[in-house]
Amino acid sequence: MKNLVFLVVDHLPRQQRGGSMADQEEPKKEVRVFGRPELASKVAMFQKKAEEHDRRQKDNPFSARWDGAASAAMSKDDPRYGHPEEGSKTDKRGKQAGNLISSEVRVLCENLHEFGVELPDGTRAITFGELFQLYTSISNKVVGILLRARKHGLVDFEGEMLYQRRDDGVVIRLLRPIADIHREMGYDPALAQLPKSTPVLLSGKKE
Repeated sequence: MKNLVFLVVDHLPRQQRGGSMADQEEPKKEVRVFGRPELASKVAMFQKKAEEHDRRQKDNPFSARWDGAASAAMSKDDPRYGHPEEGSKTDKRGKQAGNLISSEVRVLCENLHEFGVELPDGTRAITFGELFQLYTSISNKVVGILLRARKHGLVDFEGEMLYQRRDDGVVIRLLRPIADIHREMGYDPALAQLPKSTPVLLSGKKE
């Protein structure tokens, strides 16, 4: 005879009316499982995730379940202020976007270092027209990448914005040695140029 599994649902006492919307919600249900201990642990884990999701929704001002009274105020001096919660999907997407931007800025600086002309002060420079022609086969976002690189103090040029043809003669300078830029970004060119391992069959012969 197969083991029977019983689910017992207990209604928690209803909270008093009045106060925030969260206080007037339906009472939570506590699920207790009899007959299979492993299933009970899974149910408990699911309940924990559901409660954590509910807490995040109450702290999220864009959620219909937001509870301003329950949401803890965060000081502007807190390093987490203005940033998504650590480990959330928004946090992961932000980090991925940040990595992509860093990669694009690094490639820009590498091109300035390789194709630019060395100046007496040790910096390198290239005109916007030359850089634009170089980037037609690399990226169509060269102006945006230049603006980000200038914001981080890596390059410099005159004007708030650059336009093709009109600003072809504007000189763009790489302000820092490429080795320093690589070091700051945690990028090692030697590791990036290592050949990929050749797949080997079980027989020992190469594919």
